Amino acid sequence: MAKRLTWFILLGLVLGLVVGWALNAIIDDGTPAAAAELKNIAYYLSIVTTLFLRLIKMIIAPLVFATLVGGIAHMGDTGALGRVGLRSVAWFLCASLLSLTLGLILVHLFQPGVGLNLAIPAATAASGVDQSAFDLAKFVTHVVPASGIAAMADNEILQIVIFALFIGVAITAVGEKAAPLVRGIEGLAAVMLQVTNYVMRFAPFAVFAAVASTLTERGPGVIGDLAYFMGTFYIGLFSLWALLIGIGFLFIGKRTGLLVRYIREPLLLAFSTASSEAAYPRTLEALDRFGVPPKISSFVLPLGYSFNLDGSMIYMTFASLFIAQAYGIELSLGQQVTMLLVLMVTSKGIAGVPRASLVVIAATLPMFKIPEAGLLLVLAVDHFLDMGRSATNVIGNAVAATVVAKWEGDLDPREPAEIEPPHAPSKGLMG
Repeated sequence: MAKRLTWFILLGLVLGLVVGWALNAIIDDGTPAAAAELKNIAYYLSIVTTLFLRLIKMIIAPLVFATLVGGIAHMGDTGALGRVGLRSVAWFLCASLLSLTLGLILVHLFQPGVGLNLAIPAATAASGVDQSAFDLAKFVTHVVPASGIAAMADNEILQIVIFALFIGVAITAVGEKAAPLVRGIEGLAAVMLQVTNYVMRFAPFAVFAAVASTLTERGPGVIGDLAYFMGTFYIGLFSLWALLIGIGFLFIGKRTGLLVRYIREPLLLAFSTASSEAAYPRTLEALDRFGVPPKISSFVLPLGYSFNLDGSMIYMTFASLFIAQAYGIELSLGQQVTMLLVLMVTSKGIAGVPRASLVVIAATLPMFKIPEAGLLLVLAVDHFLDMGRSATNVIGNAVAATVVAKWEGDLDPREPAEIEPPHAPSKGLMG
């Protein structure tokens, strides 16, 4: 089933391209009425994708909570938890710095914005991206949930992680008295993975609708207008893939080459839906089959979804400096390094959902006197860029979980990649 689903998702992607392109070509005659009709068709197509993403969100909170609490409970001691946590954070910080720096280097190498010579807009001009919710002080206090139930209701991944950490550590401290609770949590994880199998059967339809909706409304022309910018950014993403996989090879050797094979379904799903979050359940299962113990993957992946969005981070420096180049704004080396460090801090905790990184960019641009309205330059093609960076986020977190498992000396023998996903974690939360 897993192999067939991958092919169905790919088929949905191709059909979405064909149908969306055809609808745009048939209906678009340059008139406002045609534009309105295309927008209306795209709106109704997007309902399918929205329903699928809502189904995924329905799964995420209980799945993260159950797998993370169960994983912590079976680590055996708080020392192991602290060690895994420190190693995960160390990897995330290094990967973040690598991603941001690579974006900085490549935007100077390719200079996609040079020559556009756009007039600097009025200071009051805005991008339309809501940045009011972003504030460093608010983010720090927002990390700790006022209510664990509210955190799960709102799908606040980082808050769920904090809540689950406290519950997992408390279960470890209580010991045998909490054994029934642990069994119940393991049962919840098994049930949520079964629900995941049901939901994933709708993925090809969601992929078709997502791609068809975007191309129907915007047409292929929107890609051509910023083709060089998009092309150079994807070169950057592929370069980052190579670096992350290469670094992974240093730790786990030849087995690294098999990792992409195991995660290709969640990788394709993240790319097609432009949502890292949509791929979370399948990434967890793929890592389990690859040999990463659930007690590690269920800890590292949720943290990664808040702290290790490598694709989003390379985009932040690339897009920010592209906008500066387009307006002919010169930034000193010191300013660029400062921007890199600011983005490294402010990017932590952004959600793995479409366009979350735009909020961080919109908040950062004014600090360097770059017009916030410059985001309008990339908004038209942001969906196509988000597809690539969402897939990159999946690769980054999969490599992170695998390397941490290797550091712990806990990488199990791999299982066949082409199997029906299990109804429960194949090794259980005991790892």
